[in-house]
Amino acid sequence: MVAARDVGTNMMRWGYVGTVAALGLGICLSPTAVSAEPAYVSVVREYVETVVKPMVNTPIVRKAIEDQNAKFGNISDAHIQVLDNTYRAEVQSGGWEMVRRLLNKPVSRYLKTKQDDSQGTIVEFFVTDRHGLNVGQGTMTADYWQGDEDKFLRTFAKQSDEIFIDRAERDEQTQLLETQASFVIKDENGTPIGIATVTIAIDAL
Repeated sequence: MVAARDVGTNMMRWGYVGTVAALGLGICLSPTAVSAEPAYVSVVREYVETVVKPMVNTPIVRKAIEDQNAKFGNISDAHIQVLDNTYRAEVQSGGWEMVRRLLNKPVSRYLKTKQDDSQGTIVEFFVTDRHGLNVGQGTMTADYWQGDEDKFLRTFAKQSDEIFIDRAERDEQTQLLETQASFVIKDENGTPIGIATVTIAIDAL
């Protein structure tokens, strides 16, 4: 990432590069216990409902997403892949032209401010359009397109009103226990327009 955390750390956290140590929350002999919700989930869900959603349901975020939805329209899968591959290549090479344009957008600066104000609880914060393409991001992400990942497939693709909370993992570099939470963003008429994703440091809650 460009700011406090480098992109290598971000990639390692979510399985893009290196290995992260998964928290052994599902290791249990009892079938009932296996299906039970891990304790951290309810805490993260409450934080997202009470703190993160109000940050996202604002004119600056909605307008940025609506503008990008209008810009890309019915973008083809091939075009999405070109954009994502370009972004990934910049992340790897350090060129960052596309990355910088994203980080300099007003909506990205807004998300960065909210991330910084969280006092370490939010370690990553980004929103996407209806295709799963990043619209704004508080820090550099590993990729530009989220449309093939659970954060999008289990929220926007399903038109779900639920908050999808991923498994908790301990970051090998920072040793923070983290999870990602994602949810659908709607316009003022209640129409889904994109998603928001936050990586949350559970230890900071």
